[in-house]
Amino acid sequence: QVQLAESGGGLVQAGGSLRVSCTASGRTVSSYAMGWFRQAPGKEREFVSAISLRTSTTYYADSVKGRFTISRDYTKNTVYLQMNSLKPEDTAVYYCAATKNNALLTTVSNFSSWGQGTQVTVSS
Repeated sequence: QVQLAESGGGLVQAGGSLRVSCTASGRTVSSYAMGWFRQAPGKEREFVSAISLRTSTTYYADSVKGRFTISRDYTKNTVYLQMNSLKPEDTAVYYCAATKNNALLTTVSNFSSWGQGTQVTVSS
């Protein structure tokens, strides 16, 4: 089992940038495909981005493509989500997640380990 801890959330104005981090313990991030999901009040948790095992193929939701970038730092055992050109619609709690199943990386149910989440608020 891998333990995940997010950090880096905060308040930013529309058009600004923010980077959230997910640090793993117990296992290295290289052993898992990693995903970022977000959940706004009253809404279901939705896919944001993911990075696969081995080939490190990246995936993005249409709503964030071109603005967000997922990356993995093996030395720091950390996965990042760089968020640029932020919009008020991006406001949510952001969660990182891990899975050893390299398929269906846009699906919540595929991920077995989750962090506690970090709040990102974008003001207009």
